[in-house]
Amino acid sequence: MAVTLRLDRASPDPALIRQAAQTIRGGGIVAYPTDTLYGLAVDPRNAAAVQRLYAVKGRPESSALTLIAADRAQARLAARFTDLGDSLADRWWPGPLTIVLTANDVLSPASLAGGSTVGVRVPEDEIARALARESGFCITATSANRSGEPAPATAGTIAHTLPGLDVVLDAGPAPGGPPSTIVGAFDTDVTLIREGAVPWEQVRRAR
Repeated sequence: MAVTLRLDRASPDPALIRQAAQTIRGGGIVAYPTDTLYGLAVDPRNAAAVQRLYAVKGRPESSALTLIAADRAQARLAARFTDLGDSLADRWWPGPLTIVLTANDVLSPASLAGGSTVGVRVPEDEIARALARESGFCITATSANRSGEPAPATAGTIAHTLPGLDVVLDAGPAPGGPPSTIVGAFDTDVTLIREGAVPWEQVRRAR
């Protein structure tokens, strides 16, 4: 049974963040709040943790994982930024825009589903950023639900529907809303992969 740690979203207890981050560094799975829904965090460099995450979610291993970073510097540890990627990050981070770039070799191939690219973003949510910062590397950002099922809005629901988690960070109901917009930024042209919270037309015009 997962350990539930209750946090104040506006002023999260650093000691509880450190406890959850230690779980991630040790290969565990942590459910945590983001600026949209709850996500599941593991260390994307740890192949065993990534495979365990796929099993908990019932997610096909052919589906790559996106990442959350504390800041741009941490995002660079996972991905090779292009000028376009930097421009998009300048405009939309922190926020619900995931930028897909060439992955660095440090990531587990399992987290990339056999590919060579990775999507990463810096969210607005302070708990998510603090967890990534304390973990010392980007964390996975897959939604906290069984694959194909609705994403739960509360931490209590997560603990009951996803057996196999180690820690649940409970910060109250998730804000909800659409997921992040996902775009590719490999050269001079931004490409839409999934439209979400940030309208595609705004991204295309503002890059």
